Amino acid sequence: MSSRRSDLTPLRLVWAGLALLGAGLALWRGEWLWQGTRASEIVAQIVLVLWCLIETMVRRNWAALLTLPALGLGIGAALPLYLFIRSRRIV
Repeated sequence: MSSRRSDLTPLRLVWAGLALLGAGLALWRGEWLWQGTRASEIVAQIVLVLWCLIETMVRRNWAALLTLPALGLGIGAALPLYLFIRSRRIV
């Protein structure tokens, strides 16, 4: 049996920290809900949405869908969150 503490590897902690930093910066700058989003960021968000949906269908990683609402805070919050979710241990 593994403990919750062992599931938080150093890399996962980096992903979580970057997701929080990205969310904090978006809220601090008032850029939530796609305000001030540039075209290249929109393309990156579309790619992340497709990647999450395809992975959910293939790997049944339902937690990856939590990334979709995080896109409202921007790619800087959503991508590290996705990587945090994806890097968990598979049981």
